[in-house]
Amino acid sequence: MNKLTVLKNVITSKVGRQLLHAQKHSPALLFGAGVVGVVTTVVLASRATLKIDEVLTSMENDKEIADNLAKENNPEYTEMDHQRDLVIIKTRGVMKIARMYAPAVGVGILSIAALTGSHVVLTRRNVALTAAYAALDRGFQDYRKRVVDAYGEDRDRELRYGTVSKEIVEETKQGPVTSVVKRHDPSGISVYARFFDELNANWNRHTEYNLLFLRCQQNYLNDMLHARGHVFLNEAYDALGMDRSQAGAVVGWVLGKGHDNYVDFGVFDGDNPRARDFVNGREGAILLDFNVDGVIFDRI
Repeated sequence: MNKLTVLKNVITSKVGRQLLHAQKHSPALLFGAGVVGVVTTVVLASRATLKIDEVLTSMENDKEIADNLAKENNPEYTEMDHQRDLVIIKTRGVMKIARMYAPAVGVGILSIAALTGSHVVLTRRNVALTAAYAALDRGFQDYRKRVVDAYGEDRDRELRYGTVSKEIVEETKQGPVTSVVKRHDPSGISVYARFFDELNANWNRHTEYNLLFLRCQQNYLNDMLHARGHVFLNEAYDALGMDRSQAGAVVGWVLGKGHDNYVDFGVFDGDNPRARDFVNGREGAILLDFNVDGVIFDRI
């Protein structure tokens, strides 16, 4: 391979990479160009407005001359000539004004096109991301269903969250008895799950209050689901006083065939040891695992 071919390949590679970067950041570039164009449009229109008095004054002067000639009753200057001159004066004035505002109009059109292009690109990317996210979520749900069918819900929960074993020593009449208890590993929790603990503004040291609060919020979200037909996960976070997430903007619950058709925090699940401890007052925090239907942004 000669040097010329190598140089050509290097230049092509760099140009291609630069084009790729430009395409990647095209929404921001188009939006920035649109904003700059809008400002430029205002400046150009303002400058044209400052000069419009000269054009209007010139039109008034020419019209006054034509009117004076018509009043003189000159046989060589008929009424038809007068009307023709008025049309010419107005036409020339309008053309001068149009030329003055033409740059502002042109830049304004380009600015609107740039802003619209930025919106279109972002919309297409959001649609593509939502579709990809929905496909990934469907694949994950199908995988979980196969795990449940093959090994059961308990094994699915262990594989999903991860578990840690903890030895508990209890004093009995026969002496100390050691038992091993499996608990969910906090490092392996669901991407949607959140802890409800003392860091939450709605948490109370009395377990009864926490249970009442969670039950009321769960009922409220279920009422919203059946009244409106859908609930986003971020709306559940808001009701619980938790920070929103990016996934929560597209994930949630929707009424329809093949869905749970109810909102559940997993708090009152009798099969969850941590939930039992929380309900019975032995645990001060609880992991809320929401039974979301997956991506609903494209279903409503």
